Amino acid sequence: MKKIILTVAAVFAFGFANAQDATTETKGFSKGDKWVEGAFSFRSGDVEDSWSFTPKMGYMINDKVGLGGFLAFAGATDNFTEDKSGVFGVGAFVRYYFLSLGSDKAFQAYGEFGLGYSALTNEPNGFDKTTDSAFNANIDLGMNYFFTNHWAATFELANILAYNNANPENGDNSSDLTVNVNLFNNIFAQPQFGLLYKW
Repeated sequence: MKKIILTVAAVFAFGFANAQDATTETKGFSKGDKWVEGAFSFRSGDVEDSWSFTPKMGYMINDKVGLGGFLAFAGATDNFTEDKSGVFGVGAFVRYYFLSLGSDKAFQAYGEFGLGYSALTNEPNGFDKTTDSAFNANIDLGMNYFFTNHWAATFELANILAYNNANPENGDNSSDLTVNVNLFNNIFAQPQFGLLYKW
């Protein structure tokens, strides 16, 4: 009798689990979804203390492509010289989700192309503060993991390509192009972690 009861219970549990899977809601992005997110990093050491924060807001124009804007804040202090530097930036981005995993699309990986303007301040210890401006473009890789229908953990894994055109307050203009393909050896070398809220 115990075997029959256990068998019936097992069949009932299996059927219930399958019914739950059949009605699983999609946690990932769909056309018309809006989101806000913030990625941040912090470093403290004997040589330098630094931090950065990038709040973003976006809108999905279809299931794979989103458009949005961002702000960027960052600061650093040299612990030996007590020199300080800071960044304020604003820009726009296009994000393409190229990979969704799980029946509920909880895990999503993306590539992002962004354009922005930055103001960089330098405050050397004992000298006057200067502010330089720069236009920049970048291509990044990242991923989201939705642990509810509205909340996700975000990871900005790598900055693959970055172009920066600087216009210093004192000095000549300069341009830099950086390609970080070597980060594919360890994409977790410089991650930024954040939270995303979707509605």
